[in-house]
Amino acid sequence: MRNQSTMENIQSSSLKPKKEVINDLIDILQLVNDGKEGYQTAAESTETPELKALFLQISGERIVYAAELKEHIALHGEEADNQKGDILGGLHRAWITIKQALSSKEDKAILTAITTGESAAIEKYDACIADFADHADHITLLTEQRDGIKAALAEIEKKIVQAN
Repeated sequence: MRNQSTMENIQSSSLKPKKEVINDLIDILQLVNDGKEGYQTAAESTETPELKALFLQISGERIVYAAELKEHIALHGEEADNQKGDILGGLHRAWITIKQALSSKEDKAILTAITTGESAAIEKYDACIADFADHADHITLLTEQRDGIKAALAEIEKKIVQAN
């Protein structure tokens, strides 16, 4: 009954209603799925083998992140069937920029657009991490995933410098 006591702790320590905490996780899941799709599309759009491999690797990481988030959402007693990104709100629109850049097939435009999506994801993670009381039970997961996204962003930014 570990999950039951975890849920009781979540409910007693949270400042937000449980549904809002779940919505935060679902928002992050949607961003992760948007990123997964964005990287898959970027891999299809580039002619550069090194970038294609990098984009597919990062997309694979996002698949793992999504599975981990779904597990945490389930711990809260909810389901998240979201397999694809969902264009809801300003953060999700960041990946639209990427899709527009992808149509150009220019590596620098693709890389630059990806930084927009990654920055939006990091901002959402940071907001949830800063809200420690409501996200204490999954703060480690959120921190690890955010750090993974930061590392991916650093790699993308390095590729932009190399493209100049």
